[in-house]
Amino acid sequence: MAAYDFKEVMSKPERLAPGHRMCPGCGGPIAARAVLRALHEGDQAVIGNATGCMEVSTFMYPYTAWEDSYIHNAFENAGATLSGVETAYRALKKRGRLPEDANFKFITFGGDGGTYDIGFQSLSGAMERNHDMVYVCYDNGAYMNTGIQRSSATPLYADTTTTPVGSVSDGKIQCRKDIASIIADHNVPYVAQTTFLNNFSDLHKKAEKAIYTPGAAYLNIMAPCPRGWRYETQDLMKLCKLAVETCYWPMFEVENGKWRITYKPKKKLPIEEFLSAQGRFKHLFKPGNEHLIEQFQAEVDKRWEHLLYKCEE
Repeated sequence: MAAYDFKEVMSKPERLAPGHRMCPGCGGPIAARAVLRALHEGDQAVIGNATGCMEVSTFMYPYTAWEDSYIHNAFENAGATLSGVETAYRALKKRGRLPEDANFKFITFGGDGGTYDIGFQSLSGAMERNHDMVYVCYDNGAYMNTGIQRSSATPLYADTTTTPVGSVSDGKIQCRKDIASIIADHNVPYVAQTTFLNNFSDLHKKAEKAIYTPGAAYLNIMAPCPRGWRYETQDLMKLCKLAVETCYWPMFEVENGKWRITYKPKKKLPIEEFLSAQGRFKHLFKPGNEHLIEQFQAEVDKRWEHLLYKCEE
């Protein structure tokens, strides 16, 4: 795999064209653009996209922001659709109905609602069958497209429209599902978790590895949502950095069963620094709620220690 050159990568032609309707400060299109930049020159792609923010904002028939072949999937079947397309591609090549030098890659995108929850059945099936495809979750931690309802990716104590904070509720009472670990337990060749850090090198390297590793691959990318998380649009990168430096969002990969941390903070920051930058957690900083932050910190610490154990660190 070639060394990462920021200027070279960023100068590649865009495969997600500008002019889509995603919100300013949204992490979704940044994730999609970054993943598609990992495709090698000359390679073509078939893109799947579960119903959600990205689909309704980038594909308004007859207009599309996608430069590659694109399939809008129902909320629940992005994994099934692309696994079927990948199977058809292999069958057509075997029968000589496609050129020998045809080189298509299969990449599907889904938000956490269409990945962790509604689409998990078809995703799990596609991973178990080990189709040569990449599933990318742009994880913004709720059903943002339909009004900021909680998903199983929503973190503990987050204020959403279905877990509203009030006199009898402190927000969501369940912890976030660890989807990357669940997919890793399917014994697929490659799983990784990443976000927008530094010069995007971690995301690019993992996307390239996912696309060009034979078999099924999964990328979990934290992609903040300014409406649901309630932050200023210019603070997108700051939030991603805080998520990683507090170990709320660890950066790791699982390659053929081998776990490896790809970024380890020099000094682990307290979780308050991540939480205080978002309006959905403002209730945690009211007098008398210190124990809620302590519980959140304890969960982050437990998951971080468990990851260190799996990575044998």
